[in-house]
Amino acid sequence: MISRRSLFGAFVALSVATTAAHAQTITLRSADIHPDGYPTVGAVKYFGQLLEQRTNGRIKVQVFPSQQLGQEKDTIDQTRFGVIDLNRINMAPFNNLIPETFVPALPFIFKSVVHMRAVMDGPIGDEILKAFEPHGLVALAFYDSGARSFYNSKRPINTPADMKGLKIRVQQSDLFIDLVKALGANATPMPAGEVYSAIQTGVVDGAENNWPSYDSFRHAEVAKFYSKTEHSMSPEVFVMSKISYDKLSPDDQKLIRQAAKDSVGKMRELWEAREKTSEAKVRAAGSQVNEVDKQAFIDAMKPVYDKYVTNPKLKDMVARIQATN
Repeated sequence: MISRRSLFGAFVALSVATTAAHAQTITLRSADIHPDGYPTVGAVKYFGQLLEQRTNGRIKVQVFPSQQLGQEKDTIDQTRFGVIDLNRINMAPFNNLIPETFVPALPFIFKSVVHMRAVMDGPIGDEILKAFEPHGLVALAFYDSGARSFYNSKRPINTPADMKGLKIRVQQSDLFIDLVKALGANATPMPAGEVYSAIQTGVVDGAENNWPSYDSFRHAEVAKFYSKTEHSMSPEVFVMSKISYDKLSPDDQKLIRQAAKDSVGKMRELWEAREKTSEAKVRAAGSQVNEVDKQAFIDAMKPVYDKYVTNPKLKDMVARIQATN
C-alpha cells in the first residue's frame, strides 16, 4: 500500500517538474510601427515561427504591429531598458547615438539594391551590427527598406530646384534634416504616425519613403506626386534588448541569431512582392509618378558628406562601400 508520504512526495515532484517546464517557456515581445501584413512584420513573425519550431514551443515571439507599443523613438528606449525584447527599427533614429549607422543612411551611397545587399551582408554590415552592443542592443540582422523617394501634394519634382520652399516631413534624424535642406526644402521631423494628418492639414507638403510605406500609411491619398529620387536605400535593423539577450543561455542566443539570419531571405521575398503590388496600387489610384535628374540630386549632397563623414573610420567605411561590387 502506498503511504500518504509517498503520494505527497510524488505530487511535489510532479509539481516541481511542471513548474520548471513552464519556467523554461519564454515569450519575447517585438515592436513594429508598420501594420500587420507589412514585410517587416511578416519577417519577424517568420523568425518567431522558426524559433518555436526549433525549440519545440519553448521560445515564442509575440509581434505588436501598428505602433501598439509606441512610435519608433519611444520603442528604442524601451528596448534598450528591456521593457521590449525585440524591435524592427529604421536606422535613422540611431544616427545620433551610433555613428556607424550614418554611413548606410548617406544619400546615394548605394548604387542599387544588389550593391546594398552585397555591402550589408558582408564584413561592413557585421561592423555596423556590432556597433549597437555598447548601447544596450544586440543587432541581429538587416531588413531591406527599399528606395526612398520624395512625394508631395503640390507638384512633380524633377530637379532640386523643384524642392525649393516645400515643407517635407523627415525622420527624426539630423542627417535627413540636412539632406532635405541641401535640396532647398524645409525639413520637418516627426513620427511616421503623424504624417498623414500633417500632409492633409498642410502642416507639411510631403514626405519621403518607399513604395510600401507610401501605400500602407495611405500617404498616396494626400500626396499624389511621387518623384523617383531614390536618394536612400538604407536598410532597417532588427534588434534585441541586450538585457533580454543576456538572460538567455548561450545555446538560446545562438538559436536567436540563426533564426534572425534565416528570416532575412523571407523578408526580401515578401518585400519584393510588396513593392510591386504597392506601386501598382498607388499608380492605379491616381498617383503621378515621374523620373528625376538624379545626377543633380547627387551633386547637391556634397555638404551632407562633408558634415557627416569626418573621421578616418567613417571615411574608410565609405570608401570600402564605394569599392564593393
